[in-house]
Amino acid sequence: MYRGSYGGRGSAKTRTFAKMAAVRAVVFAEAGITGVVVCGREFMNSLADSSFAEVKAAISEESWLNAKYDLGESYIRTKDGRVEFAFIGLRRSLFSLKSKARILILWVDEAEQVSEDAWMIADPTVREEESEIWVTWNPGRKNSATHKRFRVDPPPMSKIVEMNWRDNPWFPKKLNIKRESDAEKRPDQYDHVWEGDFVTVVEGAYYAKSLSEAKLRNRIGNVSPDPLMTIRAIWDIGGTGLKADACAIWIAQFVGREIRVLDYYEAVGQPLAAHVQWLRDRGWSKAYCILPHDGATNDKVYDVSYESALRDAQFEVRVIPNQGKGAAKMRIEAARRLFPSIWFNKDTTEPGRDALGWYHEKKSDDERNVGLGPEHDWSSHGADAFGLMCVAYETPEDYDEDDEDDRSANRGRSSVTGY
Repeated sequence: MYRGSYGGRGSAKTRTFAKMAAVRAVVFAEAGITGVVVCGREFMNSLADSSFAEVKAAISEESWLNAKYDLGESYIRTKDGRVEFAFIGLRRSLFSLKSKARILILWVDEAEQVSEDAWMIADPTVREEESEIWVTWNPGRKNSATHKRFRVDPPPMSKIVEMNWRDNPWFPKKLNIKRESDAEKRPDQYDHVWEGDFVTVVEGAYYAKSLSEAKLRNRIGNVSPDPLMTIRAIWDIGGTGLKADACAIWIAQFVGREIRVLDYYEAVGQPLAAHVQWLRDRGWSKAYCILPHDGATNDKVYDVSYESALRDAQFEVRVIPNQGKGAAKMRIEAARRLFPSIWFNKDTTEPGRDALGWYHEKKSDDERNVGLGPEHDWSSHGADAFGLMCVAYETPEDYDEDDEDDRSANRGRSSVTGY
């Protein structure tokens, strides 16, 4: 019922599935079966954005297959007219699937970005006895809907395989030169692009170079907490409800001139009690909580602020004052400046590092390609908390660890202006 292939560049996934779609359409037609082979991608503004050219090329390169088809400038169908191809963009034309009579095959190419909502609509529309859903994609994120649906918990009667450049017996020498060049010059991108691994660093991301350097310098490994130093929990505040922003928390210690990052947490739509419970379950019940400026406001947790609620839960709290216009840029610059002094515990901070590796500039849609500041997406919550951690960092000459003992005396005061 389901066939899929995931992997990196050079595996010929798209051409393979395009050719097999053409072959299967002929088999259907010669068996007297009429219907539609639907080729979908997440985005398709025109036929040029679709799999049309791939299917047409796959047919044209085989003389016997070419003889079975009527190929036009904007259509592909078997010569007997029984089976035709339809090309759609799932994002804009998903509901048109329901009007496609008798879908024989739904092939979704470049499926990494397809949402779970889209899959929930698309899947039941393919319901003919002999019909199938095909999926091809280059993995990006572990929490993508396509990864979860077809790799983590694949549906019954499915065959999902990995395909990479080494599985392609016709892998061209020219492309291999490019692959070897990427391995040498862009090692941070190589595994994702060529080996089908998940994205760890997006090209052009704010912290791409810093993360690669941290990995190269072995600053991502086994980092244990110092029992004599303060544990800090640095927050980016979320909300409640399915459509709320995520809440992100980094656990770190400031040890001399080093920042040791021990743990990371992120959750969407959960109440404050769930975040507090995570802190306690992970052994961070004594953490000194650092909040962004809106931690002192009362619009996130019903009639109380995060600051007051955390104090009631027996946490010490500091709220960083509003940095005003350009706050995001200040956080980014602080993080870049301090990155060479930051160490990560590998096993517990991977989701947070994924967010840092993705966090990038939003570009204008016009030809100017002007930077518009950070893109507000899934990665921005973890990245904002990380930047706040760097803003809150005190250098050794400005900071006395013994001052931590004085915080309890200040618990009743507002911490917006300091601690």
